Amino acid sequence: MVQRKGRFELAHGGTLFLDEIGEISSAFQAKLLRVLQEGEFERVGGSRTLKVNVRLVTATNRNLEDAVAKGTFRADLYYRINVVPIHLPPLRDRREDIPLLANEFLRRFNAENDTRLSLSPSALAALAQCDFPGNVRELENCICRAATLARGDVLVDRDFACCNDGGLSSVLSKAHSVLQPCQPQEPAGCAPPVEHGRRPPGNATAGLQRAEKTELELLIEAMQRCGWVQAKAARLLGLTPRQIGYAIRKYGIEIPKL
Repeated sequence: MVQRKGRFELAHGGTLFLDEIGEISSAFQAKLLRVLQEGEFERVGGSRTLKVNVRLVTATNRNLEDAVAKGTFRADLYYRINVVPIHLPPLRDRREDIPLLANEFLRRFNAENDTRLSLSPSALAALAQCDFPGNVRELENCICRAATLARGDVLVDRDFACCNDGGLSSVLSKAHSVLQPCQPQEPAGCAPPVEHGRRPPGNATAGLQRAEKTELELLIEAMQRCGWVQAKAARLLGLTPRQIGYAIRKYGIEIPKL
């Protein structure tokens, strides 16, 4: 039986990127810590210890310091991966990147689908007005959706769901004030800059990582408030039951058995 190489083994001598590091289970945290500390592991079902030399790059949108304080993320693993932190501001705080990213996503779409679509000035202006609570991934989804449904070779502002209040993120962003009516919004861009890999003082890290709740957090909070009844959560968020069902499937949310 031929054994397949895993991610760490394939990345030997190079770099391995692990996304959503804040979502991994406690069991996987322990296994990952061992690889980082000892530089060795065993294949699944194998008995031979393998040595690897891998540069690890991780990413998360969660506040790992808070997770460590709550005991949901191992402190020893946190100190292992938090060597050179890079705090990326949300897309709404760096709107100058939106045209560059939008054109790149459209270029990829054209290459994959053999099309020649382009963005008009009105389309770029519409995108620049969006807050994009889902950040770069939401922008990519927005471009792909508009390109798929495009009526011509040039995308204009009316081609985007956010301009018609049809985007799920747009609706959830409006629902933020419903779910948190007593909490004032923090002004954008108030966190201090991070220079030369240094961490900002105090709780500035948390502010950078969680400047605004994500779609997933809004959905879960609404479902919890409504006793996990989808119809009630839909009314609370101003969505239809069908949209709630789509969002639950999109994020793989498990409905608890009450």
